Amino acid sequence: MSLPKFILGDNTEYPNAIFVIHTEFPRFIINLENDEVEWFEEFDEEDQKELEIETENAIKLATDFYDSEIAKYEE
Repeated sequence: MSLPKFILGDNTEYPNAIFVIHTEFPRFIINLENDEVEWFEEFDEEDQKELEIETENAIKLATDFYDSEIAKYEE
């Protein structure tokens, strides 16, 4: 199955949360309400520095994706 790089998600148990799921490595879910990230990958200490850089980039990409999707709904 082919998946998009990003998927929007919501849940009634978290009414204010907006989730963006990143389906490619490194896989994660970000809650845009508070920028909390849940990783689906295991990282060792050697990967820590790269992970910090990638986290910043991933949050920006996820936020850009959300903004783009919302703009499409507003059209």
